[in-house]
Amino acid sequence: QVQLVESGGGWVQPGGSLRLSCAASGRSFENFAMGWFRQAPGKEREFVATKGWLGSTSHANSVKGRFTISRDNAKNTLSLQMNNLKPEDTGIYYCTAARTLRATMFEEEVDYWGQGIQVTVSS
Repeated sequence: QVQLVESGGGWVQPGGSLRLSCAASGRSFENFAMGWFRQAPGKEREFVATKGWLGSTSHANSVKGRFTISRDNAKNTLSLQMNNLKPEDTGIYYCTAARTLRATMFEEEVDYWGQGIQVTVSS
């Protein structure tokens, strides 16, 4: 059973920080890109960041300079350090994996999805 399990979400005030983690299990993710998507209430799901198997990264323009994706290939874990959080960052964050050597990831090519974890940024 392949699973991607997110942790580390919660509530934080604007300007604060959170670190999301994703534990992947059930198979090797060699040659997979892994990343994060998010969905705010009433909005479409959007790309956040990805990291390729060989180490290349991609971050959405809306989070560049604030979010940093990292990955431990040996442990099949993925993290997202989120700094200077804004209310518009609120939403459900999904850990994802796609069988591609590219750092970029399109929603339609995602092979595995986590169940998501809530991030709320408010005063």
